[in-house]
Amino acid sequence: MNLANNTVLITGGASGIGLALAERFVRAGSEVIVVGRRADKLREAQAKLPGLHTRVCDVASAADRKSLLKWVKSEFPRVNVLLNNAGIQNRLPLADDTEDWEARRQEIVINLEAPIHLAMLFIPHLREQPNPAIINVTSGLSFAPAAFAPIYSATKAALHSFTLSLRHQLAATGIQVLEIVPPAVNTDLGGAGLHTFGVPVDAFADSIMERLANGEQEVGYGTSEEARLASRAELDARFRLINTR
Repeated sequence: MNLANNTVLITGGASGIGLALAERFVRAGSEVIVVGRRADKLREAQAKLPGLHTRVCDVASAADRKSLLKWVKSEFPRVNVLLNNAGIQNRLPLADDTEDWEARRQEIVINLEAPIHLAMLFIPHLREQPNPAIINVTSGLSFAPAAFAPIYSATKAALHSFTLSLRHQLAATGIQVLEIVPPAVNTDLGGAGLHTFGVPVDAFADSIMERLANGEQEVGYGTSEEARLASRAELDARFRLINTR
């Protein structure tokens, strides 16, 4: 993938992995738009990365997703890269959970429904652009789930499966379909302080971008790279290890 001369739309790009990838696309010479639910966080991102474009958008809303496409076609018609990064992670005991289902459903909507819908919405537009790409951010937990985050793990496994199918279906269209497979990264995913044991976000982002630039379609880092390439027996062992810590 050529990292320069693109117009990149990143969901969940105001912080964490999304902002780190945005920064590297800007450094490479691409124009970047990030969207998120909180205007204050988007303003903070702009302050950190001058030249960044932002828009408030709740990807959990189908209406907002449709409005985003309409806005992009009007304001940034040269968008040629859609990077589905937005995600949430909840840790829950299934047997004892008393949370309202609508709250739990949001994890499925944001992590899975939104990237599928956005991909389908943007395909006609992307087909008209030079060097188009859809990039989905999944997880090492797509391959070996964490029992403490069952919905998150399931949604990321489903998004990985969808990405494989999407790549196959779009092979003749010119749209590249790429997948970023993070391990635990030191961000605030799931809540502040929960991932301080994770790898540094800058080291992760540097490695991922270098490998995408070298033409790889599916890239992990550290433990997620091991999971991505593991045999079924190795994945079973990894599952036991993750869930006995």
